Amino acid sequence: MSARSSGATALCGTESGKAAGTAGEAAEVRAFWERLGLPGLVDVHTHFMPERVLRKVWAYFDAVGPLTGMEWPIAYRREEDERVALLREFGVRSFTSMLYPHKAGMAAWLNGWAADFAARTPDCVHTATLFPEEGVERYVREAVEGGARIFKSHLQVGAYDPGDPLLDAAWGLLAEARIPVVMHCGSGPAPGKYTGPEPVGRLLARHPRLRLIVAHMGMPEYTEFLDLAERHAEVRLDTTMAFTDFSERLSPLPECEMARLADFGDRILLGTDFPNIPYPYAHQLHALERLGLGDDWLRAVCHDNGARLLAGP
Repeated sequence: MSARSSGATALCGTESGKAAGTAGEAAEVRAFWERLGLPGLVDVHTHFMPERVLRKVWAYFDAVGPLTGMEWPIAYRREEDERVALLREFGVRSFTSMLYPHKAGMAAWLNGWAADFAARTPDCVHTATLFPEEGVERYVREAVEGGARIFKSHLQVGAYDPGDPLLDAAWGLLAEARIPVVMHCGSGPAPGKYTGPEPVGRLLARHPRLRLIVAHMGMPEYTEFLDLAERHAEVRLDTTMAFTDFSERLSPLPECEMARLADFGDRILLGTDFPNIPYPYAHQLHALERLGLGDDWLRAVCHDNGARLLAGP
């Protein structure tokens, strides 16, 4: 039995652990980071978006069985204020409002909503998004000048090539401003026309200074996205759903890549996909712990790397 699988029983029994959102789970999360001597957690991949958009996202996951062959129950299907309060109970000091358009004409509106959400939620990092369309450079510039500190790009849902010429000036602007972009570019849970490492590699060849955060560790193309990180110093990866029991059944990390996780300990960031996860928040933390990469690695991944990146250039 591998260290990853044997650690599951010792740390949390099953992927269910404590019931999602209970007082017991909050205590479990806090005990995790307190043991590491951290002031809390920095989570670069959490979702807050307009209510009617979020309901559609949840409806997608409710029907995701045909795509993955697995049920995907939303663990934190709650009202917005309850979700914010829960992250605070967990001790998440900084989180994001990852949101993304699926068609033209949505991104500027979403950015307006996200700016308002950040203004009324001080611990949420001001998040923005983009889409290949006329005017994208203008509204990306407006978001940057308005204080956006992180962007979200979703190649699977948006079904666009990151190398689309309409996006070129926007990528250049973000690279110059050194604002990170969390990009869902891996082919999980189902491949898209423009997912995978090749389109991202072409983007980075043109914009090597772009601070790209590969969501979900790039699963299932872990190896190829780690290769990109080796070639590009500004590429980072977030842990969202990676190494959990749920994802290991679908897209297990190749054992041969374990050593590289240690090598990239300064460029891997905690992400969880809260609230859209099918297990308790604590399970993501325990999944990282059972990798057996040590407390220094956990401290960097769960707080220090994200805090440093989001502090700005």
